Amino acid sequence: MERKLKTPKLTHCGIIANYQCTAACRHCLYACSPARSPGYISRKTAREIGRLLRAGGCEAVHIGGGEPFLDFDGLLSLISEVHRAGIGLEYIETNAYWIEEEAQTKLERLLEAGGTTLCISIDPFHAEYVPYSYPLRLQDLCEQTGMKYFLWQSRFIPALTNLDPLKTHTWAELGNRGEIAQRYGIHWGGRAVNIEEEYAPRGNIILDASPCSGLLSTGPFHADLLGNFIPPGCTGLRLPLAEAVEGVSAGKYPVFGALYFRGIRGLLDLAGDFVPAPGGYPSKCNLCFHLRRHLADQGFPELDKEYYEAALAYW
Repeated sequence: MERKLKTPKLTHCGIIANYQCTAACRHCLYACSPARSPGYISRKTAREIGRLLRAGGCEAVHIGGGEPFLDFDGLLSLISEVHRAGIGLEYIETNAYWIEEEAQTKLERLLEAGGTTLCISIDPFHAEYVPYSYPLRLQDLCEQTGMKYFLWQSRFIPALTNLDPLKTHTWAELGNRGEIAQRYGIHWGGRAVNIEEEYAPRGNIILDASPCSGLLSTGPFHADLLGNFIPPGCTGLRLPLAEAVEGVSAGKYPVFGALYFRGIRGLLDLAGDFVPAPGGYPSKCNLCFHLRRHLADQGFPELDKEYYEAALAYW
């Protein structure tokens, strides 16, 4: 009998409504940007995700992107389907770019739809694309309308107040990216691989065959607009959510299987003609990213080629 892999009980899920964003932040784990495909999660896909999440035991989600406010009606539809599934909605992420686009009306409609809390981004990464006064103005408007909110990450506000609040700012104006990344607590995936390569020492990586069994971990994972399961922290890999929840044949996805059973050694064997960088890599995960980027050109369904291109595009 063929072995089946599946997730344990689902815990917290982030629903990726879209990959397109008004920003291309240097730390973005999902490599979102204005250049990404403009698709938005459909009501049908949202309903199926809700069914699968509920069946898997998930009780709460948050909504992010990309920038979920790029399709406001689509966002309202997604909120409706989350509630329909009987799942709690903890918060909705946004960079506040829309503060001048009938913002009060949008907040009132969100509240009516059951979207009661915003996670508002404010940090040097976002300040390259959104004036930092925007999230502060959205904060004020939330207080006026009764919308709950929190600023992510508010620890950077004192440093930002030395800059013009009405303008975006270049990275040179914002400070040392290595120090900022350390304070932020970045996971070295997506576009942040560039920061790791710039600041962390490189060397030879021990190519053991330790399995990456965390690829089916569920705390917290993401489900995207195409109905894919995105492992926590290991972006650029995807499985159909239905298969992750109900069980996927162990040999169906070669890249996923190589990592799951034999780790970085298995992935290197699969890559075949991959040529390592002469100076080595700053971490095993960084090497894994470049191996998967190499394999993404070969048509493996679990690898999102657009993701790997976008991860290095805005540097």
